[in-house]
Amino acid sequence: MFEDTLCKVEAVGRQLWDSVSRGGALRGRKYPWHLCLVATTFWVGEIYDPAAADGSQVISAYDGWWYERFGGCDGVIEDGVCQTEPRTAENGFFPTSMTPKQNPFYLDLPFDDVNNDAAFAQRGRIPWADDPGYAGNLENREFSYMKNRWVQLRYKGSTCYAQIQDAGPAEYDDVDYVFGDGNTGPKSTRFNGAGMDVSPAVVGCLGFTELNGTQTGVSWRFVDDVDVPDGPWKTIVTGSGYDWSSGGPAAK
Repeated sequence: MFEDTLCKVEAVGRQLWDSVSRGGALRGRKYPWHLCLVATTFWVGEIYDPAAADGSQVISAYDGWWYERFGGCDGVIEDGVCQTEPRTAENGFFPTSMTPKQNPFYLDLPFDDVNNDAAFAQRGRIPWADDPGYAGNLENREFSYMKNRWVQLRYKGSTCYAQIQDAGPAEYDDVDYVFGDGNTGPKSTRFNGAGMDVSPAVVGCLGFTELNGTQTGVSWRFVDDVDVPDGPWKTIVTGSGYDWSSGGPAAK
């Protein structure tokens, strides 16, 4: 309780500073902050629960070929199992045993706008639904409004950016949390009520206390492309769209 209160006091202070400083000026749309939430860790190649339909990060909600398109295990393979690993600023928080083909700064949010019927029906609530490059696709089941969107994350004074590459955790149609005014928390109670999964690069960049677990006190908001500053998160920017085709990466 004390940690949550401290987080919110710090977050409100940062918002006030942003509002009066040049650093808080946004060129794109202004999105609300979602303050002091729980985040968990996931990574490309992780097998969390082989018996569950959503228990593997070999695929994602938006990419049936995520593992291949990313370039393999986003970590280290030990005894045939893809495991996470610590990340440091020395190499931009990139994996140490492989070279990714896509942005290693990624996350998910609990709104699968393509495969979940309830979320698909709510796509009109997505703030950028009518923007150039998105408009006209509300009924297109081969187009995701979520994949590759940028999110700004904060934790204890650190700020990082990441792209959405999956949906979850646990829920897939949490429209009031994802697109609300920031006052509605996640509806899921699983994983300590986590409101997002974040990649190992984000874990290292934000300085989480655990390598693979849950972390309280994480705040986030959407940001438009023009408001993403230079940093290791822009070394590789993922641009591939929704793809569950049978041909995979070779067919794109």
